[in-house]
Amino acid sequence: MTPERAAEFLDAQDRVWTAVRSELAQGRKTSHWIWFVFPQLASLGRSPTSRRFGIRDLREAADYLANDRLRARLEEAATLMLTHAGKSPESVLGPIDALKLRSSMTLFSRVPGASPLFRQVLDTFYDGTPCPLTLKALEES
Repeated sequence: MTPERAAEFLDAQDRVWTAVRSELAQGRKTSHWIWFVFPQLASLGRSPTSRRFGIRDLREAADYLANDRLRARLEEAATLMLTHAGKSPESVLGPIDALKLRSSMTLFSRVPGASPLFRQVLDTFYDGTPCPLTLKALEES
């Protein structure tokens, strides 16, 4: 991941990070930030924004986590989600964004040495079942 690419994520996050933290803490996402807070593989995205902030492959996911600020924010967002264990991810994020969370956590949980938080989100909200579309795309890349 180039410094410019990392800056694109950070710039987008900087504009809404206070809202992201507030919405996740309250357990109700009401604004638009899922693409650059819980990014998924670009190949799974349909919208221009989803593709813009999509992660190309496992190597780029590892590069994302190698950036201290991006990793810390992803871990913080995952931790805030985990405070809602017992709720459905759909009730916190809405049905479409709950799918994106699953895809994102599947992707980042596959990075060697990644935080166990990503796997914990899958265990807590998806009965430990990773996103099959993400797994298939990773196998094909």
